[in-house]
Amino acid sequence: MTTTVSKQMSDQELATLNERFESASPQEIVRWTDGRFGSELVLMSSFGLEDVAVFDMFWRINPRARVMTLDTLRLPTETYTLMDRIKARYETEIEAFTPDMDSVQEMVRKEGYNLFYKSIENRKLCCGIRKVEPLNRALNSVDAWITGLRRDQGMARGEIKIVERDEAHGNYKISPLANWDFDQVRAYVDENSVPYNELHDKGYPSIGCLPCTRAIEPGEDLRAGRWWWELDPDAKECGLHVVEKATR
Repeated sequence: MTTTVSKQMSDQELATLNERFESASPQEIVRWTDGRFGSELVLMSSFGLEDVAVFDMFWRINPRARVMTLDTLRLPTETYTLMDRIKARYETEIEAFTPDMDSVQEMVRKEGYNLFYKSIENRKLCCGIRKVEPLNRALNSVDAWITGLRRDQGMARGEIKIVERDEAHGNYKISPLANWDFDQVRAYVDENSVPYNELHDKGYPSIGCLPCTRAIEPGEDLRAGRWWWELDPDAKECGLHVVEKATR
């Protein structure tokens, strides 16, 4: 799907919006986004702390707010429990996208169930099948998607814009929490009694698939628990969030 003509934005409009939103609250950004894209807007959620915070904001602005997720079929039990709690609390349906099972079975037949521990290439293959391909199916059907990305998470995320054109899916990607830090997210969740993953209370600031996530030690980077066996901290992305670096 390509964003409808009435909702397309010029480079100048994007630049103006991003300048304006640098001093705006996440709620102001979500309210503008909901008004611009309506029912063709979704939150793509992995049900981390950022995602539940921004969904609570989204739902308060629009009780019919849509939320999508990628069920890799290897998530922690605590994540599935949280999904049930979110569904009940907000009386919302969660649009879940699962991997193509023929692709999963072929990958497992060739490389094994825990192939990702063997090499970065294998890990990216698994992420591609379990996350990226389902993401493409999900996002090709909408005009815009909200993420919980923050600049202080490091890597290429430090360069994200609040509103940007997502060329890969022919739509727009909005990151209302780009300027927040982890403590601000946690404070919002606590102040608004937002359901969250109990693993956050056990040393997991970032939560992905069960075999690829561990708790972190005091002083470690917030994403140190993701693919902890890989040595390059700048390679710890699964392919869902590709940030184009400026060329000038």
